[in-house]
Amino acid sequence: MTDATARDRPDRPNPQGDRLPAHEPEGNPVTSTDPASAERRRAAAVANRGRNVEVDGQQFTVHSMASASRAPESEHESEAEPEPPTYLLVHGIGASHRYYRRIQQRLALTGHTHSLDLPGFGGTRKPGRPLGIEEYGALLGRLMDQLEVPRAVVVGHSMGAQFATELARQRPDAVPRLVLIGAVTDPRRATAVQQAMGLTRDVVKEPPSGNLIVFRDYLECGPRWFSTELVPMLDYRTDLALGDVRSPTLVIRGANDPVSGSAWCAALAAAAPDGHFREIAGHRHLVHHSAAAQTAAIIVEHAQRHPSVTGPAPHTAQSTHTQQAPRTQQSPGTRPAP
Repeated sequence: MTDATARDRPDRPNPQGDRLPAHEPEGNPVTSTDPASAERRRAAAVANRGRNVEVDGQQFTVHSMASASRAPESEHESEAEPEPPTYLLVHGIGASHRYYRRIQQRLALTGHTHSLDLPGFGGTRKPGRPLGIEEYGALLGRLMDQLEVPRAVVVGHSMGAQFATELARQRPDAVPRLVLIGAVTDPRRATAVQQAMGLTRDVVKEPPSGNLIVFRDYLECGPRWFSTELVPMLDYRTDLALGDVRSPTLVIRGANDPVSGSAWCAALAAAAPDGHFREIAGHRHLVHHSAAAQTAAIIVEHAQRHPSVTGPAPHTAQSTHTQQAPRTQQSPGTRPAP
């Protein structure tokens, strides 16, 4: 089933949709109504120094933050309160863990978090050859094994949404919940020029703090590796791969995101067997940075509300989700993008 929003103008909100307001919601499960309590919990969420992890000859850097949730004080209480969830944060092309810092701190109020620098990004060693989406998905699964994380709520942004989708497709038991933020690539806009135009339109209205992080990361990545990995990003069919994913899937976008359109994100939610679509008004492609509290809140809600779908997804050695005919399935209540 799908839970989609209509594409509407800011001055004509849809009262029945799931578009979130630009302001912070009251009663947010992440931002406590008790400011002093929330501040104490936030201060307790202390990040560990990033550590390098080698997986099949590829280097990851893992930035971990233990949960700030209060530990059970008795055996009886531990039975009533389950173990906090673990969140795995996967960045997009050219980026790093840095633009996840705000939302990682928010998610650490309720669970353990691991924010990654993928091979070739964020200062990690460049691979000696191109890596496809399927290989990144397999590497992420083996990284979870090395970290001794059997299950995690996997959050992917932009191209990271493709990596996260592929991980959920290959390792369904390891991904009880899947979250895709600003997902790519809409097959109707799958050229380098179209993607560059969308990013340019996005940058001019993103907050300076987000742009500074992204520009630094792009410089560190370098044009050669960025261009190398751009090719599989444009080819991979996220919508088709989601048909094999059995994890409840939450698709999030900033309502003003010119990179990841409303109709495209609604179609992704429709493609997943258990898909849900949320928009956050007044924000763009870096919604997880500019609206970290709101984004974290709906991720936590998704992790707590939706049970995992029973039955594993089919597992194949090689993905066939590149260069295929598009699905025509569309979420109710949405209109095709022009």
